[in-house]
Amino acid sequence: MIKLHDQYFKPFISEAQILTAVQELADKIALDYKDETPIFVGVLNGAFMFVADFLKAYQHPCEVSFVKMSSYGGLTSTGIVETLLDVSENIEGRSVIILEDIIDTGRTLQELIHMFSNINVKEFKIASLFYKSEIYNGEYAIDYVGIEIPDKFIVGYGLDYNELGRNLKEVYQLNHKHMINLVLFGKPGAGKGTQAEFLKEKYNLKHISTGDLFRYNMKNDTDLGKLAKSYIDKGDLVPDEVTIKMLEDAVDSNPDASGFIFDGFPRTTAQAEALDKFLSTKEMRINATIALEANDEILIQRLLERGKVSGRSDDQDESKIRNRFDEYNQKTAPLKDFYGAQGKFHSVNGIGAIDEITMRLGKVIEEL
Repeated sequence: MIKLHDQYFKPFISEAQILTAVQELADKIALDYKDETPIFVGVLNGAFMFVADFLKAYQHPCEVSFVKMSSYGGLTSTGIVETLLDVSENIEGRSVIILEDIIDTGRTLQELIHMFSNINVKEFKIASLFYKSEIYNGEYAIDYVGIEIPDKFIVGYGLDYNELGRNLKEVYQLNHKHMINLVLFGKPGAGKGTQAEFLKEKYNLKHISTGDLFRYNMKNDTDLGKLAKSYIDKGDLVPDEVTIKMLEDAVDSNPDASGFIFDGFPRTTAQAEALDKFLSTKEMRINATIALEANDEILIQRLLERGKVSGRSDDQDESKIRNRFDEYNQKTAPLKDFYGAQGKFHSVNGIGAIDEITMRLGKVIEEL
């Protein structure tokens, strides 16, 4: 496993497999062009390793040129292809073979063919070391294919993730761990904190409490803590984007977690939408929201008992407790609808022995 920027990648295609595929491509093309001097056109930046090894494997007269094009930013194609370096002009009447590192959707290929359509070449062929047939639009024939691969994001052997990884001898694919990301709901006293502790140990999940994040950032006087405090001091609500940034930092600082338990966020539909948007940038999603349900009267007695030990004034006043319950009901009702519409809302009985409740939660998680 290797890490590039904020992502982990696992081995996918070995150096030996790559070099074998390159040799086979060179041999196939040589059968068609050994009696003439073709021009091989490498597509930069990704194809530089492929072109170098291909030319070493191609044992017949040939010429080489390059074009530079780009359509990728990060993990996804931008859909916009830029021509950054044009091919030389001495190719009229010649056989031209494009050497592509990878063909996926075909956008870059489309731009290449458009580029050569204005030049009177003898023959025009396309060779690609890697080929994602399942997402290729099929508009143009691919004449020579080295290795057909599934639609996985890959790096190495010239291919990059935000410019890192091009120098790797082997090819790696993005490591999509089977992550479980949960939102945990529950009225005050329902035992969210206790259950989160058990779940994070059992499933290697990271418990992210927004209350803890705010306290940590403000206590350590971070930039986000200062920003949050500036709103709190004025009596204003902290904007969702500040909270999301705290969550992002917490997620980024735990790359080995098998998932996350979000506790205290989202509290509104707008926050749930913001959380979905943030997680999608990490190729993650919420798998389930779990509400620990309990009878109000039982929870009130539980909190009143807790108040005797904790000293918290809001745990010692029944009217304050009922107000907190009303606020919870008002805020979570739309969230139940939001996640219910996605088939992600689960209700779990929160009354009983701690291990019994943990087993109920575990059953929901394991069914995912």
